[in-house]
Amino acid sequence: MNPLDPDKARTAVTYSAAADHFDDPPLAFWARIGARTVERARIEPGHRVLDVCSGTGSSAIPAARAVGPTGSVLAVDLAEALLDRGRAKARALGLSNIDFRCADVEALDLPPGSFDAIVCVFGIFFMPDMPAAVRRLWRWLKPGGTLAVTTWGTDVLEPGNTAFWDAIQAHRPDVYKTFRPWERINSPDALRAMLAAAGVAACAIDAERSRQPLTSPDDWWVIALGSGYRGTIDKLDPGTQEVVKRDILAPLRARNALSAETNALYAIARKPPGREAER
Repeated sequence: MNPLDPDKARTAVTYSAAADHFDDPPLAFWARIGARTVERARIEPGHRVLDVCSGTGSSAIPAARAVGPTGSVLAVDLAEALLDRGRAKARALGLSNIDFRCADVEALDLPPGSFDAIVCVFGIFFMPDMPAAVRRLWRWLKPGGTLAVTTWGTDVLEPGNTAFWDAIQAHRPDVYKTFRPWERINSPDALRAMLAAAGVAACAIDAERSRQPLTSPDDWWVIALGSGYRGTIDKLDPGTQEVVKRDILAPLRARNALSAETNALYAIARKPPGREAER
């Protein structure tokens, strides 16, 4: 694999570290939303599917089940540790039609029209130029094929998100983040505009509000360890980690927060049939 640019390299390190908690019960929203994305894409037996930013297979595994033994899924991610978990889950399920590949999707060299469906769940916002990335995916899609892009909506993982960044700002303001990449497209209008800039003008967008149940407010720390927050946590020395954890969980325990918001936007676009769509 070619060397990654610094932002992508940091993403790979963050999610490789998060792999140890990525499939823990408080993070069941990965699998839930991945499966719902595949359902909306209407993937059929025999289809060839590309799953971008696949993680541990939250959408690749449902896609592999949908395409059956006559179809195939190429699942691509930057984090090898996540892919290892995906491979293990696929083996346990007896799925031999998934190829988990560690690669930068923007560096892949694939022929136009290679796939019946392309799925990207919680990944497109990591691309520095999102319209350019979508145009690339659109070229790889067969005429008549489906592009499914899922991203975060508003109030992601609240109330824990606010508690997390308040604690970081209090104890390590130098690593406090005022910009979260998904916020560029966390409304239907913003997501639609981004896709239109990529030449994907006709798409259906569904804004879904949902919550992840937690057995205890302390489960929110598990979410932090198994998600993008991990990159910030790993910048803290052990003592500061404990203080930050304490200050995050205190307000969540005080309000007995037993869920986290997992609002998502699902965009489904069908590539028009015919030669014109292949350009």
